[in-house]
Amino acid sequence: MKSVAMLQPNYIPWKGVFDMINRVDIFVFYDDVQFTKRDWRSRNKIPTSNGDVWLTVPVLTKGKMNQLICEAEIDTSVNWQAKHHKTLSLTYAKSPFLSKYEQLLFDFYLERTWTNLSEMNIFMTKYICNILGISTGFYKSSDLNCQGDKDGEKVISICKKLGCNHFINGPAARAFTDEQKYVDADIKLEYMSYEYPVYSQLYKPFNHYVTILDMLFNLGDKTADYIWGDV
Repeated sequence: MKSVAMLQPNYIPWKGVFDMINRVDIFVFYDDVQFTKRDWRSRNKIPTSNGDVWLTVPVLTKGKMNQLICEAEIDTSVNWQAKHHKTLSLTYAKSPFLSKYEQLLFDFYLERTWTNLSEMNIFMTKYICNILGISTGFYKSSDLNCQGDKDGEKVISICKKLGCNHFINGPAARAFTDEQKYVDADIKLEYMSYEYPVYSQLYKPFNHYVTILDMLFNLGDKTADYIWGDV
């Protein structure tokens, strides 16, 4: 079977995204659906001494209510890149592996000025996949030109176009997925189960649902083993 998963491109995603990517042959960045404000597309969390803190990318939304994720533009009048870089550097100054990934932070936050949100998120996701040794193939749904308005139709169309007969979805999708459509399309439907061991974070209480950067800075080369369950 040829497997595929699809998710909207998120800002410095949590470990579950990379677990999903690693489990499939093809991963599709689902970027031609409507952009939503105050969501994972433009923000993520880091644990700090004062509790979890959001790192938020400023996005231009005025007069763009129906813009797609792939169309969302970053507000470059705000110096958010340097701010996020400084926040991460200071927050993780005492973490054991921050120095190992200083080049990652430089390449992402200081070497260029990002203008397109989706392109930025895809860049970072692929960058981290390379660090983790993930060899999955990537596509963007906006490049596939697949149609479908009702539940699952577009996803099934993408599966067929890519020659995939095994679709892995997130667990939250179970509540609103018409599973019979996948049966009719001869596509195996599977849901992720996000179960991970606790690791040593700098700040308590422990929180699984933060950016994967937290794992990299605290675990280094052991990050992949913790995600794949090899510890």
